[in-house]
Amino acid sequence: MRSRAEARMLLAAGVDLLGFPLRLPVHTPDLSEDETARLIHACVPPTRACLITYETDPAAVADLARLLGARWVQLHADVAPGVVAELRNAAPELGLIAALVVHGEDHDALVARGLALAPFVDACITDTFDPESGARGATGKTHDWSVSAALAHALPVPLLLAGGLTPDNVAAAVRAVRPFGVDAHTGLENERGDKDEAKVRAFVRRAKEALGRVSGSQRA
Repeated sequence: MRSRAEARMLLAAGVDLLGFPLRLPVHTPDLSEDETARLIHACVPPTRACLITYETDPAAVADLARLLGARWVQLHADVAPGVVAELRNAAPELGLIAALVVHGEDHDALVARGLALAPFVDACITDTFDPESGARGATGKTHDWSVSAALAHALPVPLLLAGGLTPDNVAAAVRAVRPFGVDAHTGLENERGDKDEAKVRAFVRRAKEALGRVSGSQRA
């Protein structure tokens, strides 16, 4: 998020969670921590705000989420299950999402990591590693969706799919992976790096249509 207007537009378009990336080793945050806190308190319900961070200290993560007024945290660093368990105990009010970043490594190892994290989180999210920049997300690149599909099938918690998703490919991604939900960032931006309302609304519509079909077939 870069502004209150952008946040309000996303909420009005039907986005379920708004992500606020902070304390990042590669990318530069769009807003400072204080600016983010003011934006959330002004116009984003706490249950719709998600802190995205590479911070690994449980107390620091909990303090930052409380400062922002965010009830969700996406742990995007390679955090050990014991650390996540400590955060869960320290801040039981927070919804926790653990990142499972697809490097191209042994798929079984990524499934094993997801299973180790699952007892302490509410969901996992897959994303794409970029070897050129070292970024573990916000790369604009897709990964092998069969890896995410295997995780969606194996994990006892919901799986969210991220990594290079756009209005043009989100329906195909949902059909391939059958996730609980999807996440998009760079694929919804214009040339200035702002969220494009037409892209956002098309993405939300196509994603929810595809997710609804997958959910219906799973119930059947």
